[in-house]
Amino acid sequence: MTPAGSGVGCGTASHRALFYDGAEDYASGIVSFLGEGLAAGEPVLVAVPAARIGLIKERVDGLAGPGSQVTFIDMADVGRNPSRVIPAVRRFASAHPGRRTRAVGEILWPGRSPAEVREVIRHEALCDAAFAGLPVTVLCSYDAGSLDDAVLRDAARTHRHIQQRGEVRASEAYGGPDVARAIGEQPLPSPPAGADTLTFQQGGLARLRRYVLHHATQAGLGAGRTQDLVMAVNEAATNTVVHAKAPGTLRIWQERGALVCEVSDPGRITDPLAGRHVPSPRAGKGHGLWMINQICDLVELRSGTWGTMIRMHMNCS
Repeated sequence: MTPAGSGVGCGTASHRALFYDGAEDYASGIVSFLGEGLAAGEPVLVAVPAARIGLIKERVDGLAGPGSQVTFIDMADVGRNPSRVIPAVRRFASAHPGRRTRAVGEILWPGRSPAEVREVIRHEALCDAAFAGLPVTVLCSYDAGSLDDAVLRDAARTHRHIQQRGEVRASEAYGGPDVARAIGEQPLPSPPAGADTLTFQQGGLARLRRYVLHHATQAGLGAGRTQDLVMAVNEAATNTVVHAKAPGTLRIWQERGALVCEVSDPGRITDPLAGRHVPSPRAGKGHGLWMINQICDLVELRSGTWGTMIRMHMNCS
């Protein structure tokens, strides 16, 4: 074991987990990590739920010297859909070319739905591939006193190092890229038996849009969010008819206060980071999955030899 400020994993990219127990342990663990970066002149990004920002900011302000760059964002906003977090970190790193950057994130907190937890785990498993080649050091905090043991075991599988009680150790459970591959290629749990189902193919997208519009209106989404959901589902279905070139299936149901629309087909998406790449302004296509992630409150994408499913969640309130 080594001290938390020792720079473990500071090659090109470093991705570690902080296991904390209580507010003081949380603040001290994060501040020591950020202080190391500020001392080295690194711009730092703090992405935690809004209620936590004050706890960190009042301590970091005392460490930040002239010219220090500290950015705070509300993780409950950017991380509501975990698929948006990797692009946010990459944008921050790209805004400081030629410099190493440092980021703290708390993307999982008590009360997250099972679907959100699934997607957080997948996000964490993808981070090493997503940040490869970037001079960025990332710390992901986990409330070891409140979260389920299963969540902490998954965190140990998806991070090379664990910071706890002021020390950093290698994670013996770390699974490398095999974890992300296994998660991404495994189908999601089956929709409820009462889910409404529509089969569609080329020429049937207008009917599909009307179908989503009806269900969204019935669920009380409101005009703007209904339009967004129709757009997202239409984009996923368009990918089916253009790329899979086979009939697709739309299933719709309500779950934990959200309307869920799942588009599935026999095609396969081979890029595990699909939808998480910041699109180039010059690219004329390939923005579909990115757009879906920006619109929906949660997006789950799984693809393997069995086919592809894209599950889009839109909160009803």
